[in-house]
Amino acid sequence: MTSDGPAARPDLRAPGPGSPGPGRRGLGTRGIWPAGPARPAPADLAAADLAAVRRQLGRPPRGARAVAHRCPCGLPDVVETAPRLPDGTPFPTLYYLTCPRAAAAVSRLEARGTMREMTARLAADPDLRAAYLNAHRDYLARRDAAGLAVGAEPLPPAAGSAGGMPGRVKCLHALTAHELAVPGANPLGRQAIAAAGPWWQAGSCVAAPR
Repeated sequence: MTSDGPAARPDLRAPGPGSPGPGRRGLGTRGIWPAGPARPAPADLAAADLAAVRRQLGRPPRGARAVAHRCPCGLPDVVETAPRLPDGTPFPTLYYLTCPRAAAAVSRLEARGTMREMTARLAADPDLRAAYLNAHRDYLARRDAAGLAVGAEPLPPAAGSAGGMPGRVKCLHALTAHELAVPGANPLGRQAIAAAGPWWQAGSCVAAPR
């Protein structure tokens, strides 16, 4: 049985302005993710978004360069980061989950053994394994493009992608952030979002900057 068939692929959100770009599925808003503000095209973080992310994390974000996804409340919940920090340190996590409620919901999945179960299914399901390999390739391509956009030196091959891709699952937060930022890209991120429940229904995780 595959794990990425129609029943396991609810739409997460509306696509951003314009037609979907390479690798984008252009999904609608039906399914587990309610309608909300569309993601803007990648750009430098606005001061209000940067302030919101700082409140969410309890510290200044490292290497953040764009909002990759917004919660229905309007605040960022995933940021796109540069593949290297300002001092040149490699930072392989392209998409970073910033919403503390989302992070807590995903942490509960990790605590109950979801990563072990997903890794076992990867070994047994060739269709899921192929989809996960495509997610890995998508992540690397987008991270390379982000590096080019900021003039950063490419990361070494040993940096891998994120979340354990392509052979295992070791961080559901990274997979969730990837799927939120690029709907339809990551089958296990999509399943994590569905299993985590509607964390956004409680409203804004932090007060919106004035």
